[in-house]
Amino acid sequence: MTTIARSDKSWFAEWWRTVDHGILTGVAVLLSCGLLLSLAAGPTAADRIGYSDPFYFVIRHAVFVAVGIGVFLGTSMLSDRWARRASIAVFLGAFFLLVAILVIGYETKGSQRWLRYAGFSLQPSEFVKPALIVVTAWLLAQRRDLHTVPWTLIAFSLFASTIALLLLQPDVGQTILLTASYLVAFFVSGLPLYWALGFGVGGIGTAVLMYFTFDHVRYRVDSFLDPSNASYQLQQAHEAISRGGLLGVGPGEGRVKYFLPDPHTDFIYAVAGEEFGFLACLGILIIFLVIALRGMLAAARRADPFVRSAGTALFFMFGAQAMINIGVNVGLLPTKGMTLPLISYGGSSMLGTALTLGLGLALTRKRAEFHPGIM
Repeated sequence: MTTIARSDKSWFAEWWRTVDHGILTGVAVLLSCGLLLSLAAGPTAADRIGYSDPFYFVIRHAVFVAVGIGVFLGTSMLSDRWARRASIAVFLGAFFLLVAILVIGYETKGSQRWLRYAGFSLQPSEFVKPALIVVTAWLLAQRRDLHTVPWTLIAFSLFASTIALLLLQPDVGQTILLTASYLVAFFVSGLPLYWALGFGVGGIGTAVLMYFTFDHVRYRVDSFLDPSNASYQLQQAHEAISRGGLLGVGPGEGRVKYFLPDPHTDFIYAVAGEEFGFLACLGILIIFLVIALRGMLAAARRADPFVRSAGTALFFMFGAQAMINIGVNVGLLPTKGMTLPLISYGGSSMLGTALTLGLGLALTRKRAEFHPGIM
């Protein structure tokens, strides 16, 4: 790592001394893995879709990585106060776009989750997740100072409104991920028992409702519970990882990317397993766990309840999304249509993950504590 003189008082030196170098290293490794796997799966995906340039996805992924690095580093340099303010602005913008999607959104694979303009697509749910977590943590932290305001009810209302918009798309995977992360923020902030009971009953009821309401949810759950009726994509992913063995069949030699419709996005982990083997997949899994656990432990050590709650939930969300994607690829979970953070192709996913980790680092940097106040 770069050594900076103690006498250097510049903003960069201050950031470098306080940021978690282990997380920075882990992010750099995952981004490098994503670029490598983009070269492995991107050309095949481009050919399947009909693009004349075989490196269409590879080039776009590299651009997304470059922009994502800028968002990640820039956000990580924010103070606690500005991280909160930025999150409020992002939440309001993303929430408005979630509403707009219901009117002018682009529908694909039975869901209306995207906005399209000039050849680019935007998935607002990727940005509303981290922003809502930070806003929720701030609202819950205000309970200690202003007891006359129903902060908990306000926080829950924002959550319920966001979840309703996600289910109207519908986007069940993001709903599950956001709900789990929201619960972590609530628990770390000191969730009363009656709220825990309410969330438990509500979660079970919502799960049952989604099963009977959405055909694709029922199909995925039934396929998961009955392995003999497993979906084509899951079968191909399992076979690919099995073929890879310990060291893989070699870069570019995999076959699963020719059969799966989304080898460069949802099933990039299966491509990694086939071409680079079990050891490479295990290494990727460990890096995800290290980043998530380091971030959560750093947040847990902060005295400020806002920072502790937001930081823990942000890094939990990052790790949980990775575990969901990997769990689907190895057959431990039903298919969710969720990307592997920092590795899968996708601009919204890359930038949303960069925002999540950047906010997490900004809130957990080693510096003097302060109380955030109202603004």
